[in-house]
Formats: sequence, structure tokens, C-alpha cells
Amino acid sequence: MRLRIPGLIALLAALIAVPLLAAPASAATQNKNPYGGIDYYLDASGGKDSAAGTSPKKAWRTLAKANATTFRPGDRILLKAGEQWNDEQLWPKGSGKPGKPITISSYGKSQRLPYIATNGKVPSPFRADGTKNPETVGLTGAIVLRNQEYWEINNVELSNDDDFATDITSGTYVRDGIAVSINADKLAAGADTIMNHFRINDVYVHNTDGPSTWQKIHYGAVNFQVFGSKNYKEYPTGGHYFEDVRIEDNTFENVELHAVQFAFNWFGAEGTASGQYDEAGKFHEGWEQLWVRTRDLYSRNVYIGHNYSESIGQGAIQLANTKNMTVEYNEVNGFLERYDAVSCGLYLWAGADSVMQFNEVYGGPANEYDGTPWDLEYTNFNVTYQYNYSHDNAAGWMAYMGNSSNSVARYNLSVNDNGVLVKNMLSTNYSPTYFVNNTFVYDGAQLDQVHDERFLSKVYFLNNIFYNTSKTKPTTWYRKDGALRQAVFSNNAYYEAGGTHSLQEPADARGLRVDPQFRGDPAKYVKGAGVDKIRTAAKHFALKNTSPLIDAGRYNPSLGDKDFLGTHLYYGKAPDIGMAESKIGKKVADPVDDDPIEDEEPGGTNLALGQPVTASSTHPGANGTLGAENLTDGEISTRWAAADDATYPVTLDVDFGEETAFSGVVLDEYTDSGTNPRVQTFELQRWDGAAWVTFAQGSDGIGQDRTVSFDEVTTTRLRVALTSIKATETYAPTLTEIVVR
Repeated sequence: MRLRIPGLIALLAALIAVPLLAAPASAATQNKNPYGGIDYYLDASGGKDSAAGTSPKKAWRTLAKANATTFRPGDRILLKAGEQWNDEQLWPKGSGKPGKPITISSYGKSQRLPYIATNGKVPSPFRADGTKNPETVGLTGAIVLRNQEYWEINNVELSNDDDFATDITSGTYVRDGIAVSINADKLAAGADTIMNHFRINDVYVHNTDGPSTWQKIHYGAVNFQVFGSKNYKEYPTGGHYFEDVRIEDNTFENVELHAVQFAFNWFGAEGTASGQYDEAGKFHEGWEQLWVRTRDLYSRNVYIGHNYSESIGQGAIQLANTKNMTVEYNEVNGFLERYDAVSCGLYLWAGADSVMQFNEVYGGPANEYDGTPWDLEYTNFNVTYQYNYSHDNAAGWMAYMGNSSNSVARYNLSVNDNGVLVKNMLSTNYSPTYFVNNTFVYDGAQLDQVHDERFLSKVYFLNNIFYNTSKTKPTTWYRKDGALRQAVFSNNAYYEAGGTHSLQEPADARGLRVDPQFRGDPAKYVKGAGVDKIRTAAKHFALKNTSPLIDAGRYNPSLGDKDFLGTHLYYGKAPDIGMAESKIGKKVADPVDDDPIEDEEPGGTNLALGQPVTASSTHPGANGTLGAENLTDGEISTRWAAADDATYPVTLDVDFGEETAFSGVVLDEYTDSGTNPRVQTFELQRWDGAAWVTFAQGSDGIGQDRTVSFDEVTTTRLRVALTSIKATETYAPTLTEIVVR
């Protein structure tokens, strides 16, 4: 069921107490129970709670009657189409089993869905002191399931606010459409902690409101969460997750915070005591949820597809703590409409082994923090965004947080996501990120920058199209010096409608400054066709057969095996540039990467790479991973740190092994996880065969990517002498890299 009716809620005022949506034909009657259980019927106007409930003529009346019943595997709870339950919540008890789920659905001849209008009549999940109440967390939905499994919900309409037109801006209200939770504190000793098999489809949820402030709890139309009042270390490793979930063909309108929120884990993880070191010696605070990975608390095997979301208060589809997830063919029309804080249209946080594809997001607001349609979020491992279409999002295209491994964004289309194309970067990554074969069409007069911070780890931009439609302002690439130092650009196309290219445009020896020759007029891009026709929108930006971008790209395994339109990769002498491959030339069945982009260094050759380093002081902590060898390993994800009792100057000596000439040194302090720059003054010295000679110095600190340029120096050894730290800092210096060019 894909219902796209703008202004639907305005119609609600004119149809008081009348459900809005016609039920699909399948909801008009119910066939024989396929699972062999008992069918229970509810009729809000004609039923009686004293009746047996086992036939339409003996239907129950209230949801309270169903809530007092423990259902058995294979049973069905059938709500009469066209009926409405006001100020009630449905929380039936019991669980199904494999092959015999318990079902909530509809029956009857009316073409209107049965409607539960809970109107905010749900318990608060908070105690009086503002902390979460273990007794009531997760009980805030129009439909509630807690520590239950094998359930299917379909063909119902839900709301949970008595006056959505009046925005709730304060208080402690939490309201959901469907709230499914695991509450670790309510599970009996030895009970199964894994909840299996949920199907939610053909459901319409609207009008769920809550405060426009962060209450440290999520809520929305469909909400899966894990709760536990104790620290995560007090619960067993493994378990406490959802498995085998499908949320599809639903419609969500006017909901806050989210249309779909999946699997956020609320075990206690506050303060540094809940943090941990990873295998590289990097410390992660508890909120980063690395512990979800190390303790295998991921929910898994999840499908979220073909859902339509409109006018969403915060992030529309916010997903977390899940692996083996496919999110596809979802359409988001407007998000962050009531919540002025960090969030994005559709994204996964602290997840793994998942793909987001064929989704369409538009109508996002101008927002300084996040606000983009997509987000390569914190603590993700092996997450890919591909074949997605975003347009008319004022904050930009992709938020990029870091602290992740094997992140790939490929064959996506972005049109008028004017703001920041790749926004933020708060932490280093475990491995490089790949932005490959994306097509970006934007108005340079409206664009803020391509990147607004500094890439803290290696990033590859390969085979992308950067198409600026502005005839008055060339592309602004960055706002901070050194922003692109960790980025490698290769085989990209750069088009400026005004004919003038920015002096900030990155070096790209194999790049092209030409018109891509799209098949369609970029100004007439497809809008409103629906996510089912997403490839129609993409075809508009495929290349004409005369395009100079055909065979002008470069193969890399990160490209995958198909383009946005489903065409095999690749044809001809090389892949095309952009998100669509042309079938011109011979099909290359098994591409080989014989020219790895990974062999290229950002900004040119680093003369210090792999050279031995001797430090006068090294911190013994983090399992011995803070050695000076990290300063020349080419990885910003590793670092050196001086001991807490170090004396100054702290010296770092790079041995080139032979006479080496250079004219620039780049120093980078570690600033992850809230760490401030610590160095105040420093000197660069060369070894003249008998003594150290100072040839450059600084008195205003180092910070991120401090480049020191000077007349060419020739020496066999370089010394970086850290002569003092800032007066406001008490901890010793810590650096990630010394780069020499």
C-alpha cells in the first residue's frame, strides 16, 4: 500500500471521527486462518466484551478485552474495518512460534481501515526525576509488544495525538504508532533474549507528536528499541536483539520523531567508565556504542522497503545497532520539520554489513548540523549507500561522521542538494572511504562547500561528476585550509556552467573539465514520480553516446558490479564517469584492478612514509599502541602520545636513511573524542652531521593539519621538537602524522 495524498491530515479536520484511508481489497474480508489458530474479532460499536469474540457476531468491543488475553501461536486479532477505537491502546499478550505467528489485521466489508486513535493516552516512560522507568519504557504505542515475538501487523490505521496541529514543544511526552521493545529488566531469568519474526505492512500511521527537544529516547510511527536500566557490561554478551524483521508498504505522515526507528540500544553507557579501546588503541566513549559490535548485540536480518514518509518531525528512517539490513525503495518527503537538531533523512548508526539502495529523499531543511538526506554515521562497518536519489535538500547531500570501516557511497544521484555535499567529519576511520561514480548537480551560488570540515582519514573520490549549474559562481570546495589533504581525486568530471573553475578545485591528473552531455536537461529533473520510478529519474542523467565521459573512468573493486540502471560494469576500455554506464564497446566480464588508486598518496609523495621515528617520550597506555612508528604509517587512525610525565622539549626524530630534500612538513594533532589540541610551541630542526639546527618554528600551536612551508632543506634526519603545551591543557601531546614533502 503506497498512499501519496498531500494534505491528508487537513482532510481529517473535515472528517471528524471518520477513518481516512480506504482499506485494500484484501482487508474487506478475511479468509480462513492459514496458521490453524483461533480468530478473535473486535467491533468498536457492535461488539460486547462479554461475548466469546470468536466470530463477527460475537465480537469483543474494547481493546482492553484483547489486552487482557494471552494469545496462542497462530491466533489472529481482527479489527472491524470502518470502526474506530478512541483513547485506547492495543497491547495483546503472548507470542507466536515458527510457522504460527500471531496476527493483528482487519475484517469486514468496509473500504476503510480499522482505526486506533490512542490520542496520547499512554504511560510516561520516565520517573519523576527524569530517568527512564523500567516498568513503562516501550509502552508508549497505539500498538505495543514487549518481550514478544512472531507477530504480524497489517491493514490498520493508527494515530497517537489528540491535537497534532498544536506542536508539543516541551514536557516529557513519548508517543508511538507501533512500539516493539525488548526490556532486559522484565525478562525472567533464563528467558530467550532474542525476539524473532516481525512483519509490519500496509499500515497507515499519522499524527504522533512529542516535544521538539531531545529526551534521550526515540519515538515515532514504527519503533523497535532495546531497554535495560543497567550498564551494558552487566548483561550477557550476545542476545537482546531482534531478528527476521520486515517493515514494508506502509505510509507515515505527520509523525515525530521518526517514521521508522529501528533497534536503538538503551543499555546504560554513560561516562568514560563505559568506554573501551578498540584494536587500534583508539578510545571510544560509551555513547559511540562500539560495545554493540564487540558484544554482538546487533539486531539482524532486517528488511525495510517500499514505505512512504511525509512531514516527519526529525530523521525519517533512523536505524541503529543492526547488521544484515537492506533498506530500499523508501520515499521521504520532508524531514526535520519540527525538530531543530542533528538528524538526517535516512541512515544507519553503529551498524554493519548493510546496504541502503533505491531510496528517494527530498524536502530536507537548511540545517547547520546534519540535515542531509543520507549519513555515513559513527561506528558503521561495511555499510554501502548505492543507487539512491536525493534532490532539493537545503542542508546538502551526505553527512560523514567517521569512526567507521569500509564505507562506500556509489552510483547515487544528487540534484540541488545545495548546502554541503559531504558534511562534517568528527573522527578518523579504520579504513578509507570511497565516493565513486556519483553524479552531483548543484547550484554553486547556493552551495556552501563540497566539504566543510577536514577529512581526518583517507577518502577516495573516483569517477564522480561535479556539475555546477551556476553561471555566476564557481564551486566552493572547502572552508578550512587542509580540508582535502587526506582526499585523493581521480578521473572525476568537473563542469562549471559559468566557464570559470575555482582555484580550490582539487588536483586530479586524470580528471576532465568538460560538459558531461546528459541525456536530459539538468534543470528539468524528475520530481514527484515516486520511488517506484527512481530509475526513470536516473535515466535523465545518463550520458549521451557522444559524451567524453564514456570510458574515461577508472576501475576499482569499490564500484561493485552494476550501475544505477542495472547495467553491468563495465563496457569498453574503462568504466564511464558518473552513475550510469553506457553499453558501448566490449563487455568486460571480470574486471581487474591493475592500477589501484590506493597506491596514490593524497597531495603527492610523503617522504616520511614508512621511515623510522624515535621519540624522547612515549605513553605506555592503550595496550602499547601509542608508539612513534604510528607517525609515519600513513594512517591518521593511529597515533603517538607522550607520557604524562614527559619533559620538554619532547622530540620526534625521523630518519630518512639518506640525504633528502624537502620544503614542507605537515603536522597533525589527535583531536578525536573531544581531545583538544595541546601543543603551543614547536620547532623543526635538521641534523647537520654534528648538531640539530632549527630552520622553522611556530608559537601558535599545531592543531589539525598544520602545514609549515620553508625554503628547501636537505638532511638525513628531521626533528620535530614540541617545546611547550597550552596553558589550558594538562595532558601530554599526542600526534597522528608527520608528513614530509
